[in-house]
Amino acid sequence: MRITSAASALPRYYYPQKTLIEAFRKYWGPKIDRFDILERLHAATQVDGRYLALPIESYPFPNWGEANNQWIQATLDLGEQAVCQALRQSGVSKQDIGAFFFVSITGVASPSIEGRLINRMQLNPRMKRIPIFGLGCVAGAAGIARAADYVRAFPKEAALLLSVELCSLTIQPDDLSVANLISSGLFGDGAAAVVVSGVEQEAGAGPEIIATRSTFYPDTEYVMGWDISEKGFQIVLSRDVPEVVLKNLGKDVDEFLQEHQLKRDDIATWVIHTGGPKVLEATEAALALPQNALAASWACLRKTGNLSSASVLFVLEEVMKNRRPEPGTWSILAAMGPGFCSELVLLRW
Repeated sequence: MRITSAASALPRYYYPQKTLIEAFRKYWGPKIDRFDILERLHAATQVDGRYLALPIESYPFPNWGEANNQWIQATLDLGEQAVCQALRQSGVSKQDIGAFFFVSITGVASPSIEGRLINRMQLNPRMKRIPIFGLGCVAGAAGIARAADYVRAFPKEAALLLSVELCSLTIQPDDLSVANLISSGLFGDGAAAVVVSGVEQEAGAGPEIIATRSTFYPDTEYVMGWDISEKGFQIVLSRDVPEVVLKNLGKDVDEFLQEHQLKRDDIATWVIHTGGPKVLEATEAALALPQNALAASWACLRKTGNLSSASVLFVLEEVMKNRRPEPGTWSILAAMGPGFCSELVLLRW
């Protein structure tokens, strides 16, 4: 089984970070005693700019219901674009897609998004639908792992994974907490789709999925997630996230690799979720990585910010298209998210 394509789609509304800061100044300026604090927090994200689902003048929305309605429409549009590109690149027929995994943490819909896209795109009506909500940033890697589980059971089929995250639609305009101020400068909007093909599929030349591992860290629910109320999604983002990464990731990766008679030095390419500068620095330290080992992740962070579950899929696309490893070399694809938990995927090119 292998990843035969990874394709992204971005909204047409792009704003440099400076433009976004000025918009926040107009809205939050009178409410924040020292606006320079917000400016420093946004500068620390090392994000050059972000794509928004809607024009900047459309924000904020009067209520969560309106924001979620906008999420549904924009998610369908971006999702269709990403899926079309992924299917075209993979060469896999619509009728060969046996399962459709949809992951997101920034909105809700019933019927869920993948069901609506089956109608809209005239996809295989007999495919299994697996919408996943609640995994947050880890869901891109977890989605690949679950898609691999599926095609392992059904080797003649392919599985489709779609992630759409519209983080701009979740920002709480009346929340002046440090967590919300940071998230307003870090998170962006985007979509990505991946096709995973079974071993009996005539697949392309993407990386082979050798193994996956999920790890849940007990008693870490406070680290990341949402508080959900009538106002919508309010960010929970602890300063302990880098510490959890430092404490756990190196050990988890070493144990995972040992099961396959590998060591960290055997990994030629690291495909890591763009959690933010402190998370990427903690990842580099936890894995004792050489300089530029996470260059693809840093580049994606600067371009789009943190796209929650879609981020690691953007990094995967960047690696597959522009930084493709030598055949026969190994990669680790990894992300961490609410739970707190991690997901590791071992790839061979």
